[in-house]
Amino acid sequence: MEKTFDPQSIEARVNEAWARSGAFRAGAKGRENAEPLTIVIPPPNVTGSLHMGHALNNTLQDILCRYWRMKGKDVLWQPGTDHAGIATQMVVERKLAAEGKPDRRTMGREKFLDEVWTWKAESGGTIVNQLKRLGASCDWSRERFTMGSREEGEKGQMQQAVVAFFMALDKQGLLYKDKRLVNWDPKLLTAISDLEVEQREVKGAFAWKRGEVDKEGNIKPFDAAALGKVIDREPGGHLYYFDYPIEGEAYDPENPATYVTVATTRPETMLGDTAVAIHPENEKLKHFIGRNAVLPLVGRLIPIVADDYADPEKGTGAVKITPAHDFNDFDLGKRHALPMVNMLDREGKIDLSDAAFASVPAEIKALAGQPRFEARKRVVAFMESEGRVQKIEPHSQQVPHGDRSGVPIEPWLTEQWYVNVKPLAEKAMEWVRSGQTKILPANREADFFRWMENIEPWCISRQLWWGHQIPAWYGPKKFGADSYRLGLANEDREIFVAKSESEALHKMSAYYGGREIEIVASREKAKTMFDAQSISPVSEQIVPIWRDTDVLDTWFSSALWPFSTLGWPEKTPELAKYYPTSVLVTGFDILFFWVARMMMASAATQTALPADRQAPFKTVYLHGLVRDEKGRKMSKTLGNVIDPLTVIDALGADALRFTLASLAAQGRDPKLGVKTAEGYRNFCTKLWNASRFAEMNECRRVAGFDPKAVKEPLNIWAISEADKALAEIEAGLAAYRFNDAALAAYRFTWNTFCDWYVELAKPALQTEGHAARAETQATTAFLLDRIVAMLHPFMPYITEELFSAYAEQAGKPNAGLLCVEAWPTPVGLDGAAAESEIGFLVDLITEIRSARAEMNVPVATTAPLVFVGLDAAGTTRAEASADVLRRLARVSELQFAATAPAQSVQIVVRGVVACIPLAGIIDFAAEKKRLSTERDKLAKDIDGTMRKLNNPDFMARAPEEVIDENRERVAEAEGRIARIDEALKRLG
Repeated sequence: MEKTFDPQSIEARVNEAWARSGAFRAGAKGRENAEPLTIVIPPPNVTGSLHMGHALNNTLQDILCRYWRMKGKDVLWQPGTDHAGIATQMVVERKLAAEGKPDRRTMGREKFLDEVWTWKAESGGTIVNQLKRLGASCDWSRERFTMGSREEGEKGQMQQAVVAFFMALDKQGLLYKDKRLVNWDPKLLTAISDLEVEQREVKGAFAWKRGEVDKEGNIKPFDAAALGKVIDREPGGHLYYFDYPIEGEAYDPENPATYVTVATTRPETMLGDTAVAIHPENEKLKHFIGRNAVLPLVGRLIPIVADDYADPEKGTGAVKITPAHDFNDFDLGKRHALPMVNMLDREGKIDLSDAAFASVPAEIKALAGQPRFEARKRVVAFMESEGRVQKIEPHSQQVPHGDRSGVPIEPWLTEQWYVNVKPLAEKAMEWVRSGQTKILPANREADFFRWMENIEPWCISRQLWWGHQIPAWYGPKKFGADSYRLGLANEDREIFVAKSESEALHKMSAYYGGREIEIVASREKAKTMFDAQSISPVSEQIVPIWRDTDVLDTWFSSALWPFSTLGWPEKTPELAKYYPTSVLVTGFDILFFWVARMMMASAATQTALPADRQAPFKTVYLHGLVRDEKGRKMSKTLGNVIDPLTVIDALGADALRFTLASLAAQGRDPKLGVKTAEGYRNFCTKLWNASRFAEMNECRRVAGFDPKAVKEPLNIWAISEADKALAEIEAGLAAYRFNDAALAAYRFTWNTFCDWYVELAKPALQTEGHAARAETQATTAFLLDRIVAMLHPFMPYITEELFSAYAEQAGKPNAGLLCVEAWPTPVGLDGAAAESEIGFLVDLITEIRSARAEMNVPVATTAPLVFVGLDAAGTTRAEASADVLRRLARVSELQFAATAPAQSVQIVVRGVVACIPLAGIIDFAAEKKRLSTERDKLAKDIDGTMRKLNNPDFMARAPEEVIDENRERVAEAEGRIARIDEALKRLG
């Protein structure tokens, strides 16, 4: 073996061996009839590169796959990537701009999609290669992409799966088009889901009040330029109070009976107001209910309605209602049958084309085409010029932003495709309630039910080009036998949902009575063609048809991942064997994005299966989000992002993987620091050095070695301890307690084997002719084989390399791969007597070392060890351990006494009292004072920290990571106090 552990050279070599072997293929030879275990990888975005969340997620999946593969199951870990509609389109559009090429609208849809597919072929495999570096043992021969392939196009299986899902929803009456408010991204020019909106808290810095005077008694003027600069920096974060005159009253700012005051954070939307709402029990304002207000700047009369939505305790008590630009207002507008006046276009610019703006003044007409935040400045200035601004004040508010574009989103009224997911959500909840699908940690079930019980219709259409184009076609509406109408209004068109263009044409032919049909590029072109031939007899007219230009939400196709990757909608052998999947491992943050959608997609499409096979997975394990060592979310702004590839380059994939596994406590966010990863790199080195020690001491596999036949207490003890570790690892992985499993493997490897067994075995191994030497050599080799097998799911590279090295040392260089070896089974030795002997010795040495450290005994100083009141058998056992105690515990000699000597530190181990006389070595009084002083300081720190933790205001305001940090501080201090108390007790 090489002197030093070199992860880079090992990883390259081992990866090549894995790839050549096909070891990770599902249904591999010898496993055809084995029980399947299926895990689908959460498909990373094709635009992505490995980040620490991916590293955690895929490490945990790989641990399960490698463990169950060794346990004999036929493992399918299904890999693939998601086409990431918005993200990929953004990447390619930026690339075109950087290369000086025409933008997508100039080049057209088909040429743009050619550019996307070219980019995908050149750059879309980055994250897959990075996952391989991490050691992911996916069946890479089955890699899938949510868009299928360019060559297959819409005839490809993955595309056909999406169409089949769409058709299933249509057949079940769950699919419909509706004009509703959506989250509109004016930069990307598409609708986005609630889950793709991030709330950012903002607060402005401008304040002004009508009639306010300065120190000299002069009226403070309104500074529109200053407000404009503030809005340019941050558009949100202010509350604007506007007076709306009452119809029939001469507006007088000094007379509240002539106006109603509303407060808004979005002044420009007042152009689209269609009502003012007041709570019916608002004593101060309810006399206005039933009257009309005059909408300033526009002059339109809008009703003042009674509605509970208008909270009398908030703002002014009167709420402006803009149904086409606010989700709450939209619902209120429907309750009161208010008109929906759209005053923004798709780019977030002012649109005054609605008939409601027909008679607005010229200066307001000039707002048409202005960007929304420029219009905000002008609207406020117009209102102030008319004396209708009461005040402007800074206001903390949550402003929704697109998580991809980073710009404020707009609630915008537009027609989209929707799925009524209520019935599907009910089915998904039934699976969880019945236990057919288990969510871990269990407390996440409450989040799941809360969201599913209040689920809204799913908007599935996106105004993009990259994605699955919606399989729907449109044509003129039929009115009677020979009467058709086609306008730009939705009621003037007929929708044909179909699997393919040919099926759509068949449906159209039946609908249009066999008339000639021509497919055109857009609705506008269809209308132009329709209008141009309206003078001809209907029987001679060509019917213009156009396809929906929108694509489906990216989550629509990834919702099918558990079965589309297995060949659905075809009835494939893979689907019959590997569906439903066994466990889904993913971050809790996409429980609604993806997990719930997969369950609802299965509820819609897998109805032909037996009831117990319809749910897409049996267990959902939701891990936390990787944070830095202080508990903060990793962000480029904070500069605390840890790149997993940098860690792999520096420390090796095994060190990173083991770090992540050891931190993956159920229900907790792992706190990752580079120091922690360095510690597990040292663990790799420790294992490597222990293996080299074994090699140098000729510890080789022995054919026919029977671990049950060993005689030496040390070997019996070590084999029994290995059984205990094996059971702990299995229990941890069965319960998805990855950290418990990893730490059980760590404790046995580092503490039991490297620290104790190797040290205690040295006399036998290094003494020629020692009677126990051969048995100890064989046991050492056996234990190392156990260790690399138990560690393999966590640290695949070093264990695969060592397994190969052990085989070569035993004269079998072509022994195969560890990744497909059988998982160890318990030996089943009765180790009670050996544990009583060896375990006692280990505990005694540990306590001696601890006592010496607490008492500040110099490391090089030796001292006697006095056993007090020991019987004959105990004395014999102690004397047999004398050499070990001298070597490992710095004991100068053994003494036996009836009582404890003066000025000694007492140790009690399993009922045996031993003392370390320290007279002349340490100052007992000084040590007591030192420890007592430290204890008092720790107690004071605990008291101060607990006052914060018991303060409701602190708990409400402090970030979660700060609260956790304080709790950990208390726990550490309490642990240290317990150790100090033990030390003081020893000092007497």
